Amino acid sequence: MKHRIVVLGAGYAGAHAAGRLARRLHPGDTEITVVNADPDFVERVRLHQVAAGQDLRPRPLTGVFAGSHVSVHPGWVTAVDLDRRSVVLTDREVPYDTLVYALGSAGATPGHHVASRPAALRLRERLRELTAGETVLVKGGGLTAIELSTELAESRPDLHVAISGRNGVGTWLSDRAQEHLHGVLDRLGVEVGAPADPAVTVWATGFSAHPIAAASGLTVAETGQIVVDRTMRSTSHPDVYAAGDATYAEGPGGKPLRMCCGMSVLAAWQAADAIAARLTGRDVPQISMRYNAQCISLGRRDGLLQFTDAEDRATSKVLTGRKAARFKEFVSSGATWGVSHPTVMMPSRRHHLRDAVGAVAGHPR
Repeated sequence: MKHRIVVLGAGYAGAHAAGRLARRLHPGDTEITVVNADPDFVERVRLHQVAAGQDLRPRPLTGVFAGSHVSVHPGWVTAVDLDRRSVVLTDREVPYDTLVYALGSAGATPGHHVASRPAALRLRERLRELTAGETVLVKGGGLTAIELSTELAESRPDLHVAISGRNGVGTWLSDRAQEHLHGVLDRLGVEVGAPADPAVTVWATGFSAHPIAAASGLTVAETGQIVVDRTMRSTSHPDVYAAGDATYAEGPGGKPLRMCCGMSVLAAWQAADAIAARLTGRDVPQISMRYNAQCISLGRRDGLLQFTDAEDRATSKVLTGRKAARFKEFVSSGATWGVSHPTVMMPSRRHHLRDAVGAVAGHPR
Protein backbone atom coordinates (compact mmCIF):
# COMPACT_ATOMS: atom_id res chain seq x y z
CA MET A 1 0.00 0.00 0.00
CA LYS A 2 1.34 3.42 -0.92
CA HIS A 3 2.03 6.01 1.74
CA ARG A 4 -0.60 8.75 1.44
CA ILE A 5 0.63 12.32 1.83
CA VAL A 6 -2.06 15.00 1.82
CA VAL A 7 -1.14 18.68 1.48
CA LEU A 8 -3.82 21.11 2.62
CA GLY A 9 -3.58 24.37 0.73
CA ALA A 10 -1.77 25.25 -2.49
CA GLY A 11 -0.42 28.68 -1.80
CA TYR A 12 3.31 29.34 -1.80
CA ALA A 13 3.88 26.94 1.11
CA GLY A 14 1.58 24.10 0.05
CA ALA A 15 2.50 24.14 -3.63
CA HIS A 16 6.24 24.22 -2.94
CA ALA A 17 5.90 21.43 -0.35
CA ALA A 18 3.99 19.18 -2.75
CA GLY A 19 6.42 19.80 -5.60
CA ARG A 20 9.46 19.15 -3.44
CA LEU A 21 7.94 15.94 -2.06
CA ALA A 22 7.31 14.76 -5.62
CA ARG A 23 11.00 15.30 -6.40
CA ARG A 24 12.18 13.52 -3.26
CA LEU A 25 9.90 10.45 -3.13
CA HIS A 26 9.39 7.62 -5.60
CA PRO A 27 5.92 7.52 -7.21
CA GLY A 28 5.77 3.77 -6.76
CA ASP A 29 5.70 4.19 -2.98
CA THR A 30 3.75 7.39 -2.37
CA GLU A 31 0.53 9.18 -3.30
CA ILE A 32 0.66 12.96 -2.95
CA THR A 33 -2.66 14.78 -2.91
CA VAL A 34 -3.12 18.54 -2.83
CA VAL A 35 -6.44 19.83 -1.49
CA ASN A 36 -7.23 23.44 -2.33
CA ALA A 37 -10.39 25.52 -2.47
CA ASP A 38 -9.29 27.40 -5.57
CA PRO A 39 -8.53 25.42 -8.76
CA ASP A 40 -5.69 27.86 -9.54
CA PHE A 41 -2.48 28.82 -7.83
CA VAL A 42 -3.04 32.33 -6.48
CA GLU A 43 -0.12 34.77 -6.46
CA ARG A 44 -1.01 36.26 -3.12
CA VAL A 45 1.88 38.73 -3.16
CA ARG A 46 0.25 40.34 -6.21
CA LEU A 47 -3.31 40.68 -4.91
CA HIS A 48 -2.84 44.41 -4.40
CA GLN A 49 -2.33 44.56 -8.17
CA VAL A 50 -5.58 42.65 -8.72
CA ALA A 51 -7.43 45.11 -6.48
CA ALA A 52 -5.96 47.98 -8.51
CA GLY A 53 -7.48 46.56 -11.69
CA GLN A 54 -4.70 44.39 -13.12
CA ASP A 55 -5.33 40.85 -14.37
CA LEU A 56 -2.92 38.04 -13.57
CA ARG A 57 -2.19 35.00 -15.70
CA PRO A 58 -4.30 31.99 -14.61
CA ARG A 59 -2.25 29.08 -13.30
CA PRO A 60 -4.46 25.96 -12.97
CA LEU A 61 -3.09 23.56 -10.37
CA THR A 62 -3.74 20.60 -12.64
CA GLY A 63 -1.32 22.15 -15.10
CA VAL A 64 1.18 23.05 -12.39
CA PHE A 65 1.48 19.43 -11.27
CA ALA A 66 1.03 17.78 -14.67
CA GLY A 67 3.62 15.08 -15.22
CA SER A 68 4.24 14.52 -11.50
CA HIS A 69 2.62 12.06 -9.10
CA VAL A 70 0.73 14.89 -7.40
CA SER A 71 -3.04 14.81 -7.75
CA VAL A 72 -5.23 17.87 -7.14
CA HIS A 73 -8.54 17.70 -5.28
CA PRO A 74 -10.48 20.98 -5.38
CA GLY A 75 -12.56 21.38 -2.23
CA TRP A 76 -13.22 23.25 0.99
CA VAL A 77 -11.68 21.78 4.14
CA THR A 78 -14.17 21.77 7.02
CA ALA A 79 -12.25 19.72 9.59
CA VAL A 80 -9.22 17.54 10.26
CA ASP A 81 -9.90 14.30 12.14
CA LEU A 82 -6.58 13.51 13.78
CA ASP A 83 -7.71 10.22 15.32
CA ARG A 84 -8.97 8.82 12.02
CA ARG A 85 -6.21 10.52 10.00
CA SER A 86 -8.71 12.04 7.65
CA VAL A 87 -9.39 15.44 6.12
CA VAL A 88 -13.08 16.30 5.99
CA LEU A 89 -14.25 18.25 2.94
CA THR A 90 -17.73 19.55 2.21
CA ASP A 91 -18.53 16.56 0.00
CA ARG A 92 -16.09 13.79 0.98
CA GLU A 93 -13.18 12.71 3.16
CA VAL A 94 -9.55 12.29 2.18
CA PRO A 95 -7.49 9.87 4.32
CA TYR A 96 -3.79 10.45 4.98
CA ASP A 97 -0.74 8.85 6.53
CA THR A 98 1.19 12.12 6.62
CA LEU A 99 -0.46 15.53 6.56
CA VAL A 100 1.09 18.85 5.52
CA TYR A 101 -1.10 21.65 6.85
CA ALA A 102 -0.64 24.80 4.76
CA LEU A 103 -4.03 26.51 4.84
CA GLY A 104 -2.39 29.86 5.41
CA SER A 105 -4.11 32.91 6.86
CA ALA A 106 -6.96 35.32 6.28
CA GLY A 107 -7.56 39.01 6.83
CA ALA A 108 -7.59 39.81 10.53
CA THR A 109 -10.36 42.43 10.27
CA PRO A 110 -13.80 42.21 8.60
CA GLY A 111 -14.40 44.49 5.62
CA HIS A 112 -12.45 45.15 2.44
CA HIS A 113 -8.97 43.57 2.30
CA VAL A 114 -6.59 41.84 -0.11
CA ALA A 115 -5.86 38.66 1.85
CA SER A 116 -7.57 36.45 -0.76
CA ARG A 117 -8.41 36.60 -4.46
CA PRO A 118 -12.19 36.85 -3.92
CA ALA A 119 -11.61 39.74 -1.50
CA ALA A 120 -9.28 41.51 -3.95
CA LEU A 121 -11.83 41.12 -6.74
CA ARG A 122 -14.63 42.48 -4.53
CA LEU A 123 -12.49 45.48 -3.68
CA ARG A 124 -11.69 46.04 -7.36
CA GLU A 125 -15.40 46.13 -8.23
CA ARG A 126 -16.11 48.53 -5.38
CA LEU A 127 -13.31 50.85 -6.49
CA ARG A 128 -14.68 50.90 -10.02
CA GLU A 129 -17.88 52.39 -8.63
CA LEU A 130 -16.06 55.40 -7.20
CA THR A 131 -16.01 58.73 -8.99
CA ALA A 132 -13.15 61.19 -9.29
CA GLY A 133 -12.12 62.82 -6.03
CA GLU A 134 -13.56 60.19 -3.71
CA THR A 135 -11.33 58.90 -0.91
CA VAL A 136 -9.92 55.44 -0.33
CA LEU A 137 -8.38 54.90 3.10
CA VAL A 138 -5.91 52.04 3.60
CA LYS A 139 -5.67 51.17 7.28
CA GLY A 140 -2.26 49.89 8.29
CA GLY A 141 1.35 50.93 8.05
CA GLY A 142 3.06 47.68 7.10
CA LEU A 143 4.12 46.04 3.86
CA THR A 144 0.65 45.20 2.55
CA ALA A 145 -0.74 48.65 3.32
CA ILE A 146 2.21 50.38 1.66
CA GLU A 147 2.06 48.26 -1.49
CA LEU A 148 -1.71 48.60 -1.81
CA SER A 149 -1.86 52.36 -1.25
CA THR A 150 0.91 53.11 -3.77
CA GLU A 151 -0.54 50.69 -6.33
CA LEU A 152 -3.97 52.31 -6.06
CA ALA A 153 -2.58 55.84 -6.22
CA GLU A 154 -0.57 55.04 -9.34
CA SER A 155 -3.34 53.17 -11.17
CA ARG A 156 -6.21 55.43 -10.07
CA PRO A 157 -4.82 58.99 -9.95
CA ASP A 158 -8.41 60.27 -10.07
CA LEU A 159 -8.98 59.03 -6.52
CA HIS A 160 -7.73 60.46 -3.24
CA VAL A 161 -5.74 57.68 -1.53
CA ALA A 162 -4.74 57.84 2.13
CA ILE A 163 -2.79 55.49 4.40
CA SER A 164 -3.01 55.42 8.18
CA GLY A 165 -1.07 53.13 10.51
CA ARG A 166 -1.52 53.04 14.27
CA ASN A 167 2.24 53.36 14.74
CA GLY A 168 2.98 55.30 11.58
CA VAL A 169 3.89 54.09 8.10
CA GLY A 170 7.06 52.09 7.45
CA THR A 171 8.56 53.07 10.79
CA TRP A 172 10.65 49.88 11.04
CA LEU A 173 12.60 50.78 7.90
CA SER A 174 16.00 52.47 7.88
CA ASP A 175 16.14 56.26 7.74
CA ARG A 176 17.08 56.26 4.06
CA ALA A 177 14.31 53.81 3.19
CA GLN A 178 11.73 55.87 5.11
CA GLU A 179 12.86 59.00 3.31
CA HIS A 180 12.41 57.33 -0.07
CA LEU A 181 9.06 55.83 0.91
CA HIS A 182 7.57 59.13 2.02
CA GLY A 183 8.97 60.81 -1.05
CA VAL A 184 7.08 58.31 -3.23
CA LEU A 185 3.90 58.71 -1.19
CA ASP A 186 4.13 62.45 -1.66
CA ARG A 187 4.81 62.13 -5.39
CA LEU A 188 1.80 59.87 -5.84
CA GLY A 189 -0.41 62.14 -3.76
CA VAL A 190 -0.99 59.61 -0.98
CA GLU A 191 -2.07 61.31 2.22
CA VAL A 192 -0.47 59.96 5.39
CA GLY A 193 -3.25 60.14 7.92
CA ALA A 194 -6.91 59.25 8.35
CA PRO A 195 -9.28 61.57 6.46
CA ALA A 196 -12.88 61.90 7.59
CA ASP A 197 -15.62 59.88 5.89
CA PRO A 198 -13.69 57.90 3.26
CA ALA A 199 -15.81 56.30 0.53
CA VAL A 200 -13.96 52.99 0.99
CA THR A 201 -11.83 51.72 3.86
CA VAL A 202 -9.44 48.85 3.21
CA TRP A 203 -8.01 46.91 6.13
CA ALA A 204 -4.35 45.87 5.93
CA THR A 205 -3.61 45.60 9.63
CA GLY A 206 -2.48 41.98 9.70
CA PHE A 207 -3.50 38.38 9.15
CA SER A 208 -5.03 35.67 11.30
CA ALA A 209 -4.50 31.90 11.11
CA HIS A 210 -7.23 29.64 9.79
CA PRO A 211 -9.28 28.32 12.77
CA ILE A 212 -9.36 24.68 11.62
CA ALA A 213 -5.97 23.92 13.20
CA ALA A 214 -7.13 24.85 16.70
CA ALA A 215 -10.47 23.12 16.25
CA SER A 216 -8.76 19.87 15.22
CA GLY A 217 -6.93 19.44 18.52
CA LEU A 218 -3.45 20.24 17.26
CA THR A 219 -1.31 22.17 19.71
CA VAL A 220 -1.49 25.80 18.63
CA ALA A 221 -0.09 29.09 19.89
CA GLU A 222 -2.23 32.02 21.02
CA THR A 223 -2.21 33.13 17.38
CA GLY A 224 -3.95 29.91 16.31
CA GLN A 225 -0.84 28.78 14.43
CA ILE A 226 0.38 25.19 14.73
CA VAL A 227 3.34 24.83 17.08
CA VAL A 228 6.11 22.95 15.29
CA ASP A 229 9.67 21.89 15.94
CA ARG A 230 12.70 22.88 13.89
CA THR A 231 11.69 20.46 11.12
CA MET A 232 8.15 21.91 10.85
CA ARG A 233 6.66 18.84 12.55
CA SER A 234 3.73 19.33 14.91
CA THR A 235 4.82 19.08 18.55
CA SER A 236 1.63 17.20 19.42
CA HIS A 237 1.03 14.97 16.37
CA PRO A 238 4.14 13.54 14.66
CA ASP A 239 2.26 12.62 11.47
CA VAL A 240 1.35 16.29 10.89
CA TYR A 241 3.66 18.96 9.50
CA ALA A 242 2.86 22.62 8.92
CA ALA A 243 4.26 25.30 6.63
CA GLY A 244 3.55 28.90 5.79
CA ASP A 245 1.36 31.33 7.70
CA ALA A 246 -0.25 28.43 9.59
CA THR A 247 3.05 27.69 11.35
CA TYR A 248 4.33 28.89 14.72
CA ALA A 249 8.03 28.19 14.42
CA GLU A 250 11.02 29.62 16.22
CA GLY A 251 13.24 31.76 14.04
CA PRO A 252 16.47 33.69 14.55
CA GLY A 253 16.81 35.20 18.01
CA GLY A 254 14.10 32.92 19.38
CA LYS A 255 11.37 35.00 17.76
CA PRO A 256 8.52 33.33 15.84
CA LEU A 257 8.84 33.50 12.07
CA ARG A 258 6.60 36.19 10.64
CA MET A 259 4.01 35.56 7.97
CA CYS A 260 5.62 36.22 4.59
CA CYS A 261 6.17 34.53 1.24
CA GLY A 262 9.90 33.98 1.72
CA MET A 263 9.58 32.21 5.05
CA SER A 264 6.60 30.20 3.76
CA VAL A 265 8.72 28.74 0.98
CA LEU A 266 11.63 27.95 3.30
CA ALA A 267 9.27 26.28 5.79
CA ALA A 268 7.74 24.24 2.95
CA TRP A 269 11.17 23.06 1.82
CA GLN A 270 12.07 22.13 5.40
CA ALA A 271 8.84 20.20 5.96
CA ALA A 272 9.15 18.32 2.65
CA ASP A 273 12.79 17.43 3.22
CA ALA A 274 12.05 16.23 6.76
CA ILE A 275 9.15 14.05 5.62
CA ALA A 276 11.19 12.55 2.78
CA ALA A 277 14.17 11.89 5.03
CA ARG A 278 12.16 10.18 7.73
CA LEU A 279 10.22 8.05 5.27
CA THR A 280 13.36 6.90 3.48
CA GLY A 281 15.56 6.38 6.52
CA ARG A 282 17.92 9.29 5.92
CA ASP A 283 19.20 12.01 8.21
CA VAL A 284 16.88 15.00 8.42
CA PRO A 285 18.52 18.11 6.91
CA GLN A 286 18.00 21.55 8.38
CA ILE A 287 17.46 24.52 6.10
CA SER A 288 18.70 27.93 7.23
CA MET A 289 15.66 29.92 8.38
CA ARG A 290 16.97 33.48 8.44
CA TYR A 291 15.98 36.82 6.98
CA ASN A 292 17.97 38.73 4.38
CA ALA A 293 15.81 41.54 3.01
CA GLN A 294 12.31 42.95 2.59
CA CYS A 295 11.14 43.69 -0.95
CA ILE A 296 8.46 46.37 -1.24
CA SER A 297 6.78 47.49 -4.46
CA LEU A 298 5.76 51.14 -4.67
CA GLY A 299 3.60 50.92 -7.75
CA ARG A 300 4.92 49.36 -10.96
CA ARG A 301 7.94 51.63 -11.45
CA ASP A 302 9.36 52.18 -7.98
CA GLY A 303 10.30 50.08 -5.00
CA LEU A 304 12.37 49.45 -1.92
CA LEU A 305 14.78 46.66 -1.12
CA GLN A 306 15.49 46.95 2.60
CA PHE A 307 18.33 44.68 3.64
CA THR A 308 18.01 43.16 7.11
CA ASP A 309 20.03 41.15 9.57
CA ALA A 310 19.19 37.52 10.36
CA GLU A 311 16.52 38.62 12.86
CA ASP A 312 14.70 40.80 10.30
CA ARG A 313 15.95 44.12 11.65
CA ALA A 314 16.60 46.82 9.07
CA THR A 315 20.21 47.67 8.31
CA SER A 316 21.52 50.86 6.72
CA LYS A 317 21.79 49.14 3.34
CA VAL A 318 18.89 49.82 0.99
CA LEU A 319 18.17 49.80 -2.75
CA THR A 320 15.51 52.17 -4.09
CA GLY A 321 13.77 53.22 -7.29
CA ARG A 322 13.48 51.28 -10.54
CA LYS A 323 16.26 48.84 -9.65
CA ALA A 324 14.39 47.87 -6.50
CA ALA A 325 11.14 47.56 -8.47
CA ARG A 326 12.82 45.22 -10.95
CA PHE A 327 14.29 43.16 -8.11
CA LYS A 328 10.88 42.83 -6.46
CA GLU A 329 9.41 41.69 -9.77
CA PHE A 330 12.25 39.17 -10.13
CA VAL A 331 11.58 37.76 -6.64
CA SER A 332 7.81 37.57 -7.13
CA SER A 333 8.14 35.96 -10.55
CA GLY A 334 10.78 33.55 -9.26
CA ALA A 335 8.55 32.32 -6.43
CA THR A 336 5.76 31.68 -8.93
CA TRP A 337 8.12 29.99 -11.40
CA GLY A 338 9.19 27.60 -8.67
CA VAL A 339 5.55 26.67 -8.04
CA SER A 340 4.80 26.32 -11.76
CA HIS A 341 7.75 23.98 -12.40
CA PRO A 342 7.64 21.54 -9.46
CA THR A 343 9.43 18.74 -11.28
CA VAL A 344 12.08 20.93 -12.88
CA MET A 345 13.33 23.21 -10.13
CA MET A 346 16.16 21.65 -8.14
CA PRO A 347 15.69 18.09 -9.48
CA SER A 348 16.88 15.28 -7.28
CA ARG A 349 16.72 11.50 -7.08
CA ARG A 350 13.37 10.07 -6.01
CA HIS A 351 14.02 7.67 -3.15
CA HIS A 352 12.04 4.57 -2.17
CA LEU A 353 10.48 4.37 1.28
CA ARG A 354 12.26 2.55 4.06
CA ASP A 355 9.43 0.02 4.35
CA ALA A 356 6.11 -0.67 2.70
CA VAL A 357 4.03 1.04 5.36
CA GLY A 358 6.06 4.22 5.84
CA ALA A 359 7.78 5.25 9.05
CA VAL A 360 6.72 8.73 10.06
CA ALA A 361 4.62 8.30 13.17
CA GLY A 362 6.45 7.38 16.31
CA HIS A 363 9.84 6.77 14.68
CA PRO A 364 11.66 10.11 14.42
CA ARG A 365 15.26 10.16 13.40
